[in-house]
Amino acid sequence: MIATLLFVVFLGMMLVGVPIGAALGLAGAGAIALANSDAQWFGLLAVPQNFYAGLGKYPLLAIPMFVLVGSIFDRSGVALRLVNFAIAIVGRGPGMLPLVAIVVAMFLGGISGSGPANAAAVGAVMIAAMSRAGYPAAFSASVVGAAAATDILIPPSIAFIVYSVLVPGASVPALFAAGMIPGVLAGIALIVPTVWLARKHHMGALEASLPRPPFWASLREATWGLVAPVLILGGMRAGWFTPTEAAVVAVFYGLFVGMVIHRTIQVRDLYDILRESGELSAVILLVVALAGIFAFSLSTLGVIDPLTTAIVNSGLGEYGVLALLIVLLITVGMFLDGISIFLIFVPLLWPIVQHYQWDPVWFGVILTLKVALGQFTPPLAVNLMVSCRIAGVRMEATVRWVGWLLLSMFLVMLAVIAWPELALWLPRQMGY
Repeated sequence: MIATLLFVVFLGMMLVGVPIGAALGLAGAGAIALANSDAQWFGLLAVPQNFYAGLGKYPLLAIPMFVLVGSIFDRSGVALRLVNFAIAIVGRGPGMLPLVAIVVAMFLGGISGSGPANAAAVGAVMIAAMSRAGYPAAFSASVVGAAAATDILIPPSIAFIVYSVLVPGASVPALFAAGMIPGVLAGIALIVPTVWLARKHHMGALEASLPRPPFWASLREATWGLVAPVLILGGMRAGWFTPTEAAVVAVFYGLFVGMVIHRTIQVRDLYDILRESGELSAVILLVVALAGIFAFSLSTLGVIDPLTTAIVNSGLGEYGVLALLIVLLITVGMFLDGISIFLIFVPLLWPIVQHYQWDPVWFGVILTLKVALGQFTPPLAVNLMVSCRIAGVRMEATVRWVGWLLLSMFLVMLAVIAWPELALWLPRQMGY
């Protein structure tokens, strides 16, 4: 009865517009109070204890740092220089600017772990450029929103950090390595329909008339941006620093590039950068902390074991259960952001993962692919919200284009399910 009330209250608050973090915390605290009605105040001590326990995890220190990295590189002009370099390589022509947008978003994924920050950085440069070349604003917003979703697959990734905190046996370095090949495949999968749609509908008619940046000058300007992911990922692989320490190194590197090399960041800009990243980090970490209360209430009420037993004994079999979970998460992903999906569903799904002996790293990649899909699946698509705001279009206008991109990334997820080595080969080779 209390377990049913827990979910009813949670869903009811979500429907009336209560923020996801507050809904998780209030519903969980209420369930804990009802479950300990004989010693109500003593039982409620579990609320602050689990609030703190949700935050007191070392890997979570990387989240505000990687969010700060995204803000710094957004303002440093690195994205514009990478775009010019990419155009100098591929040239001008139908579908080339959208291709460049996807490639640059993938590359920035190796610097910042935040999809919305990636969408803002790439969108600020590419949407205006595509508009000048004759691409529809809705198409440009769809491409940028989808391309930024590869950010949480290509390391470093905030989603992988949160998952590693929730799941034993899935280290951050192993998850970072596992996300590399699926992330690249997802980017390639987005390029195919993007270029095809651009050429089929004769978009970018003015692109060929725009000047092509000189190669060597563009390379020289983009060098500092090109070095960033090599420093971050190479330093972790060489053992110079942990993922959390890598985030701090990336912050100071970004400040050096923005303030000393490109001089696009002034001292007076630091307040706005720190405030912006602090607000976003606070939202993420507050949701993480409040979700700890919700997860504790689930375990206290004994919801997880009966639910696991019912799913396992449903007669669907291993792949039937996996298909059911994918449909469930696709549906949920249309309404919830990725971090919330992890925090709500990983505690519920972990016993199923253990029952079928699925590799926790492989399952983390599958779940993150689903979250990536959710980041540009209407009606609540955080990346698409950012790109649509920059493009000045309503999200409904992107449905015509974004469906093809969703299908392409969905096929990548099916490929990783069918061939787990796509995710597990690299971490095995790296000794994780």
